[in-house]
Amino acid sequence: MNGGLPGFHNAPASRAEVVSAALFSVLFGFRSRSLDLGLSYQCVFEKLSIWRLITSSFAFSSTPELIFGAALLYYFRVFERQIGSNKYAVFIAFSTMVSVLLQTLALGYMKDPSLNPLASGPYGLIFASYVPFFFDIPISMRFRVFGLSLSDKSFVYLAGLQLLFSSGRHSVVPGLSGILAGLLYRLNTFGIRRLKLPDFATSLFSRLPWPFSNNPYQGLPTTENDGSIPARQAHQNEGVPDIQDPTESSIAALVSMGFDRSSAIQALALTNYDVNLASNILLEAQALQQ
Repeated sequence: MNGGLPGFHNAPASRAEVVSAALFSVLFGFRSRSLDLGLSYQCVFEKLSIWRLITSSFAFSSTPELIFGAALLYYFRVFERQIGSNKYAVFIAFSTMVSVLLQTLALGYMKDPSLNPLASGPYGLIFASYVPFFFDIPISMRFRVFGLSLSDKSFVYLAGLQLLFSSGRHSVVPGLSGILAGLLYRLNTFGIRRLKLPDFATSLFSRLPWPFSNNPYQGLPTTENDGSIPARQAHQNEGVPDIQDPTESSIAALVSMGFDRSSAIQALALTNYDVNLASNILLEAQALQQ
């Protein structure tokens, strides 16, 4: 589970989300009353606790949840690289607000005391990200374990299931709310997919002194006007043994994502036929031209 290019290069909004979740969890979540950070019927409909709405969207209540949640947020930074930080910031805000609204409606409809409080943390964003992960990320490898047919995407699903059932029903409701939020975004409800923040707003994420540096990926190729990877990138790798031509299935997967065939072949050669990493290299190359 690598999510493509290492680090937070070209993904400042994802870095802000990971750091915020870690800081809120450390400051508020790992305490004896950590469960009070989640949404409950009393805090929403009786006390109108605004701060609970904030902490419930950022602070995990336990170390295992933080580990799995941060790892998934780090992996899903691939979507910021695909659609750009301007649109991804809108995706973060939309999925978080819709998820909180759906959780509030669930609490008000069921009025089940056993659900109070719900699990806290950025469940909305994490599980909303599983929607584009399911539809847009291709399978690059299949294998069998104890007779079960698995793929490289299976590990991401397993991590999500672990987080979804980490607190039983308390975490299932936020997780399902996030999935519904992701579906609404994909269906372009109210034209949300056309919205994006202005450049000066998203540039603030890059300028802030975060704990993780934003080092560029040195191996990233640039593209010419025709969108292909230039031959000089291959010259930089002189001395590296030639590898076999990529398989047609891998090429077809990248071509289906909108890349031209020549760029797909060269990106696969650079990444040892890793379709996910090759697609991210091509997306990075396109982003550098914009």
